[in-house]
Amino acid sequence: MASGEKIPTDGGGRFGQNPFAALSSAGLPVAAARPPAIAAATARKPETKKNRGRVDLRRETGNRGGKTVTVIDGFVGIGLPEKEALAKKMRNACGCGGTVKDGAIEIQGDQREKIAAILAEAGFRPVYAGG
Repeated sequence: MASGEKIPTDGGGRFGQNPFAALSSAGLPVAAARPPAIAAATARKPETKKNRGRVDLRRETGNRGGKTVTVIDGFVGIGLPEKEALAKKMRNACGCGGTVKDGAIEIQGDQREKIAAILAEAGFRPVYAGG
């Protein structure tokens, strides 16, 4: 390339032809409609949320220097890894800190409404306990 030549930056020219313009559907078989039994079997069924049990949401300030903490407990049949995953999801949604302590999830601040929505989405039945 000579030093005086410039490289064009306008994207170049257009394609001279459409490679698919000459194709037609003539001679191709027509797709048959599915029988109703097969169509019903392959149709997606709406997912039903299973009830994973009642969990209690309560607000505590005792022994915390006046700071408010939302405590979620009463989980049945759920292990520590799943509790930690739920706690992380709650912390991210609320934008605050929290932990899993003694089988209960503790989230800083009064976050009961946001936490109730997350628990309901996960299949639990949140119940406000206490004041």
